[in-house]
Amino acid sequence: MKCPNCGAEMEEGKLYCEHCGEDIHIVPDFEPEIEYNMAQTLNNIAKEMAPDTEPEETDSSADTAELQDWDEPMDEPLAHPFRWKFIVLLLVLTVVAVVCTGTGISYSHYHSVEYQTKCARNYVAEGEYDQAVTCYNRALELDPDNITLKFELADIYFQKNNKMEYEYLLREIVTDGKATSEQLESAYGKLIAIYAAREDYKTINDLLQNCGNVNIMSKYQSYMAMEPEFSLQEGYYTSIQPLKLTTFGTGSIYYTMDGSEPGENSSLYTAPILLESGDYCIKAVYINENDISSKVVTKKYHIEIEQLSTPDVTAVSGDYEFPINIEVTDGEDVYYTTDGTDPTQNSTVYDGPIPMPLGKSVFRFIRIAEGRKSEIVERSYNLVMNTEFTPEEAVQKIVEYALLSGKIQDESGSFDESGAVYLYQYQYVTNINKIDDFYVIAEIYRGADGTVTRTGNLFAVNAYTRELWKLQTDESGRFYTLVAVSAI
Repeated sequence: MKCPNCGAEMEEGKLYCEHCGEDIHIVPDFEPEIEYNMAQTLNNIAKEMAPDTEPEETDSSADTAELQDWDEPMDEPLAHPFRWKFIVLLLVLTVVAVVCTGTGISYSHYHSVEYQTKCARNYVAEGEYDQAVTCYNRALELDPDNITLKFELADIYFQKNNKMEYEYLLREIVTDGKATSEQLESAYGKLIAIYAAREDYKTINDLLQNCGNVNIMSKYQSYMAMEPEFSLQEGYYTSIQPLKLTTFGTGSIYYTMDGSEPGENSSLYTAPILLESGDYCIKAVYINENDISSKVVTKKYHIEIEQLSTPDVTAVSGDYEFPINIEVTDGEDVYYTTDGTDPTQNSTVYDGPIPMPLGKSVFRFIRIAEGRKSEIVERSYNLVMNTEFTPEEAVQKIVEYALLSGKIQDESGSFDESGAVYLYQYQYVTNINKIDDFYVIAEIYRGADGTVTRTGNLFAVNAYTRELWKLQTDESGRFYTLVAVSAI
């Protein structure tokens, strides 16, 4: 039971509040209609008790008889005391009945949720908030699970600027398993508004962390600092693993790889962390836009990579006088570079024999598959052909042919006034069909806008005899056919 004056809890049966010192009236005052009924009853009884004011008409003979019998004993007056006792008893019984009826009605109202709620709302309409609080508290004593009443009482406390009781009731609602989604969303919204006004973002984060309602968490995700999620479970792996870190909300993830505690001065996560051979202790923390930090998440990994077989390159390092193709036996999943850097999956894919370049060159090969890598194989070559005819001279020979055939109008490669040109570019030197060694030249079209594309026309110039041929390839582009060029 709560004190109707201050709201403090009281022991059942006590008529005195130890908190505020006020006496408690268990039975409320009579209702107006009860008082009216009592007044009417008493008035009727009073009328019955009043003496008659008008004399009764008698004849003269009766008067003479009364005078004659004046000295005789009279029995009538003896009835008056009995009449008065009857009237008093009737009055007492009537009052008792009215009191009992009033008490019963008052008792019924005191134990009626509907009546207490109606009174509370009437008091609110009149601006009598203290009386409204008393009625709402009584209604909640009778129906403690009524969430609608809790909302209405909370609004009264808000009007009274009693933030403590307002917050207490809202927290009761958000922990009530019977609350509907709409009621929960309303209660969380009001609570978050309180804490946001105080800039108490940590309390908001703690509140939402324990919410468990995905819709509410999504709606207020900007206030949350969820723990980072790791894409890999802790444990042992036999291949390179890309570790992804994600979280729910907007903010930044920071991590360390040496076991130290992460913070804003640690590495900022922007891309998957590549875990290669070794042991790792990854710690990560999420910090939202309100500078609230999540709990630190720690994961440990052991990576022991089973290496793939190294690429088997047929052409050994050394000096060469004749062009040969550089080939890799079982060239699946092989990548290579020619600039001296270590090859990766972003390097050139080996897809068939590679013509050895003129002069000095360095090739580095690696096999990569399923996150595993082989060792790198390096080959160095120096191809110097026994001829004075150079690739540049072979290109010039093609240009002269194009001029004579009318393909182009000048050595710049232009053929009209559009600004587009045909260019000729050395590709490589190779032995064709074991006939001889040839410089392979490709025709390039460069549009007026600078766009460059290959026309598909290839030429072959004998590296020793300087003889010009057109070159055709099959669908694979690996097998050539020499086509003689008509003399012009």
